[in-house]
Amino acid sequence: MPGTLAIDLGSTTTVVAWQAPGEAPQLLPLPPYSLAEPCVVPSLLWLSNPEQPRPLIGRQVLEAGLADRPGPGLSRDFKRAIGAGDQEAGTGWLTPEQAGGLLLRQLWQALPEEIVPERLVLTAPIETYRGYRNWLQDICRTLPVPELALVDEPTAAAIGAGLPSGSKVLVVDLGGGTIDLSLVTLEGGEGKAAPMAQLLRFAGRDLERSGQAVRTARVIGKAGLPFGGRDIDRWIAGALVPGVSADGELLRAAERLKCRLSESEQARELWSPAGEDIRDLQLDRPALEALLQERGLLERLDTLLESVFAAARRAGIDPGAIDAVLPVGGSSRIPLIRRWLAQRCPHIPLRGERPVEAVALGALALTPGVRVRDVLARGVSLRCWDRRSNRHEWHPLFVEGQSWPTEDPLELRLACSREGQEAIELVLGEPVPQQRGEVLFVDGVPVLRARPAGSPPVEPWAPCPEPLPLTPPGRRGVDRLRLRFAIDADGRLTVEVEDLEQPAGAAVSRRILGPVR
Repeated sequence: MPGTLAIDLGSTTTVVAWQAPGEAPQLLPLPPYSLAEPCVVPSLLWLSNPEQPRPLIGRQVLEAGLADRPGPGLSRDFKRAIGAGDQEAGTGWLTPEQAGGLLLRQLWQALPEEIVPERLVLTAPIETYRGYRNWLQDICRTLPVPELALVDEPTAAAIGAGLPSGSKVLVVDLGGGTIDLSLVTLEGGEGKAAPMAQLLRFAGRDLERSGQAVRTARVIGKAGLPFGGRDIDRWIAGALVPGVSADGELLRAAERLKCRLSESEQARELWSPAGEDIRDLQLDRPALEALLQERGLLERLDTLLESVFAAARRAGIDPGAIDAVLPVGGSSRIPLIRRWLAQRCPHIPLRGERPVEAVALGALALTPGVRVRDVLARGVSLRCWDRRSNRHEWHPLFVEGQSWPTEDPLELRLACSREGQEAIELVLGEPVPQQRGEVLFVDGVPVLRARPAGSPPVEPWAPCPEPLPLTPPGRRGVDRLRLRFAIDADGRLTVEVEDLEQPAGAAVSRRILGPVR
């Protein structure tokens, strides 16, 4: 079965998602490495000696009771050091890069036989994107996959949560070992190409020297703390069993209690200390929330959030202009955290339906060939009268690199330029490419084209579409038409026209304007 495989390598858990053409994406179970619920692979490796060819991975490490055993054989929390240039990172037998590479290769070998990936898309953190990309290219050279793509994590998370391109998003990442708050602006928006994964390999050929532009989300503000879900587990274990080392099975029992309290008001776990009777551990949601507040978790989050908001204000962005708050990571499901977010960001929509898998699912959506049929080699613009400059200007509708067919229409409102106007012309044009090196995608294939810096000239379409009649005639400077432009599956520019002078829905028509390329 051909399709696209996405791997989101995380500090605590790694998510593997799969999508075959025409089918819905799904998280992929990879026994014996993955957990059952949620279907993820713990980012853990264990070597009993430096020469061991195959380590224990993920669930195997947990079941063997080795996840918290100190020693050079355990590799965990290695992702943050990959691509960061930290020569001191890693104190075990494996460097962070070696541990991450070994994990990815073992997951690839564990894929079910009926799955044959035609494309592998991976995610990377923004702050170490270039170094991380170089590491991934080295690791994936031997994987037998024709296409390899890369996308930054905040963009993938936002797209996976259903947010449109161009959004300003506050990503609240509460992982197992760290808390990271990032305010980012996604690629795309009105008149700009939507975000797309960066191709590193196509048709079996590496694209290292293609000159393809790196398109990642723009970080406006960021703040973090080396504290995460495992620290909360230790708080729970210490509160329930004082004086006992919070590791091994006790720590895992505390984690299970925490996860269950995200769904219910009470939870219980049985714990078997060595040489002692089984103990019944019970915890309810109010007690957990009191513990988190007593230990100062919300105060720490307040400090991080204010730091990010201050960076936004310095960039000229009011926090009220943020389009969505996106919680990711397992600990973001804690109800107290959700209430804190709702209180601190009261007028910003909270989009956290799938916090664990949002990044991997977004990576699939951003990959050419899964939901994107093609991209524009040229753009298309609409000539509009600009009252400030008192002349006609070309307003870009869809630009070079824009994916199609479009999922959401581009909406514009047009006003009349003179009193008693009886029709509005749609003068469309195509930007003319000039000489500057740039990689575009034509029929999904990266092609090096030439285009200069600056705004390119626009060549009007011939013939132009029929004018849009106005009955009654329009008034100068008053919005009259609402237009929704889109590109259909046949590569044609379409427009849905609504006359604002008519009752809602009474004067809506759809026109095919012509082919794009």
